[in-house]
Amino acid sequence: MYLRLSEEQKMVQNTIRRFVENELMPLEFEVLKNEREGKPGLSEEKQKELQLKAKEFGFWGINTPEEYGGADLGQMMMAIVFMEVSKTFVPFRFGGSADNILYYANEEQKKKYLIPTINGDKKSCFAMTEPDAGSDTRNIKMTAVKDGNEWVLNGEKTFITGGNEADFVMVIAVTDKERHQKTGRDGVTCFIVDRDMGWTSEYIDTMGEWGPASLVFDNVRVPEENILGEIHGGYKLGLEWIGFARWVVGARAVGTAERLLQMAIDYAKERETFGRPIADRQAIQWQIADSAVEIEAAKWLVLNAAFTLDQGEDNRHLAAMAKLNGAIMGNKVVDRVLQIHGGMGYTRELPIERWYREARLWRIYDGTDEIQRMIISRNLLKGHVKIGQYV
Repeated sequence: MYLRLSEEQKMVQNTIRRFVENELMPLEFEVLKNEREGKPGLSEEKQKELQLKAKEFGFWGINTPEEYGGADLGQMMMAIVFMEVSKTFVPFRFGGSADNILYYANEEQKKKYLIPTINGDKKSCFAMTEPDAGSDTRNIKMTAVKDGNEWVLNGEKTFITGGNEADFVMVIAVTDKERHQKTGRDGVTCFIVDRDMGWTSEYIDTMGEWGPASLVFDNVRVPEENILGEIHGGYKLGLEWIGFARWVVGARAVGTAERLLQMAIDYAKERETFGRPIADRQAIQWQIADSAVEIEAAKWLVLNAAFTLDQGEDNRHLAAMAKLNGAIMGNKVVDRVLQIHGGMGYTRELPIERWYREARLWRIYDGTDEIQRMIISRNLLKGHVKIGQYV
């Protein structure tokens, strides 16, 4: 066991760090100004410009197989990249990538959806959550009824990331009601549905700068060839999509918390009260110490989850722990950092309050804290995972 990054991993980390510091962080004031005026933080033109600059650094399709023109960095390196990029709130996303489950597409679907998504010509989203069925997948109500060589979809999805911008959605619908009610897992299918097939989206306003969408399907007709994967096999695809997203939340929390902690350290050295820097106050020192310890612990949980996936092993238990711990840690750290900054931390002159609002979402999406605890405890109580298994 070697608990250090390899030379190659360090090189990737340093390269992406330079990109973030030189290309993204200088845009922070502009992003804050745009968001306060109700505009997108980055325009599409600026987003594409930055993606091309990242490509020059070698970051294009970071999780895309080489056969599709990607870098295919592997999960460990992706974790490192996400940690570095999350040290800024600039809403940047890498080009050349597609949702992990879209690779289950057949050859025709790959030509029509996967390749255009990787090339940036199409945008996708994934939709499973419903108004009455978030973590309770047994309660999914969207139906897909066969009619000749088409399926007719009816229902609503909610809190869908990218749903307002997507050209097509990978949506989960019940195709065998009896099987679904009996197992809660079988009997649902994933369909690729173009926006021009008839579904509509509506922006959901939130306390953060990011807004998901509600999607409405009213007798939307989808051809048989648009089934993604196997009929009645949609639950497995949904788990795979969510499983990847979970440990990534932990990685983002680590990167953001590291940036925030550095801000707190710098401010504590400069801010004086009663003739001394507040860094000399034990109350401040302990908050800094607790944050540093919690960040480091969360980082190793994330890296272990990513490493396990790189080995081709099931990382769902570790992903749940990385997501749960990372989200809670991030919320604790941003709260402490805001407190250390006092009144200034509460103002919009600094981005701390923005991160404060954003961090609260980490404990909700891609599986709430409560769901992660349920998964972790169930795995242990049923013997699916043993204590100390992953060392």
